[in-house]
Amino acid sequence: MDNRDEVKAFLSTRRAKLTPEQAGLAHYGRNRRVTGLRRSEVADLAGVSVEYYARLERGNLSGVSESVLDALARALQLDEAERAHLADLARAAGPAARVRRTPPAQLRPSVARILAGMTEVPAIVNNGRLDVLAANPLGVALFAPVFADSARPANHARFTFLDPRARDFWLDWERAADDAVATLRLEAGRDPFDKALTDLVGELSTRSDAFRVRWAAHDVRLHRTGVKHFHHPVVGDLHLDYEVMELPADPGLSLIAFSAEGGSSADDSLRFLASWAATHHRADALTPPEGGLTVD
Repeated sequence: MDNRDEVKAFLSTRRAKLTPEQAGLAHYGRNRRVTGLRRSEVADLAGVSVEYYARLERGNLSGVSESVLDALARALQLDEAERAHLADLARAAGPAARVRRTPPAQLRPSVARILAGMTEVPAIVNNGRLDVLAANPLGVALFAPVFADSARPANHARFTFLDPRARDFWLDWERAADDAVATLRLEAGRDPFDKALTDLVGELSTRSDAFRVRWAAHDVRLHRTGVKHFHHPVVGDLHLDYEVMELPADPGLSLIAFSAEGGSSADDSLRFLASWAATHHRADALTPPEGGLTVD
């Protein structure tokens, strides 16, 4: 088992997206057969031979130096997420690729205490597969439709593509879908031997055309900060800032906190949601099954 197919698809799709004009090359007339760059053009831009680049695009990144990866990234005009993904693919092609850490399935007590102490903002902990490993009560209330399915762990990608409630919950469903797939692509580059991730991708590819099309595009995106747009079943439209904080002592896990500017309508909605959650904390839609996720 190796990641040659992943490497081949990623490099070829990046090459196809970059036009000669964008790369600063002369266009070779209307009879040009490819819309993107030719392999020879990428090779010239990267300062490598055509034969060597062809080997790379056939999926063989084993032993490739950082300088060559940097040259490829410049030639293909990769953004930060794409550069990180290319580096991950190269690491996964190396001899140490199979020696991978398994992300923890549960939170350390100190992280759980921090999560529980965040009483005024919704907060959750995700792994790279977008499983929700823990949530404070307000986080459970915010993501009530995600937790409505009794299957555990709750998973953002499975909810987004397979649950009919997702298109109401996400005001911008297309962006949410793009983000979910881009995150899973990054994780697949980091650990191509993660069976749980492979099983999830297989399930989503089989059951969702929308997922399958996005997965084939090989797009990646870093998920660090921004605004999420919800249509919550209790408080209606809700626009919240989010911050993603990686947990270095627990590789693969991230704490995500959501907030609103004080005095804003979103802040008022969050306060109402907190009051409602405190009253309805035992409601079936919000209460995880025994051994579930809420950090009280």
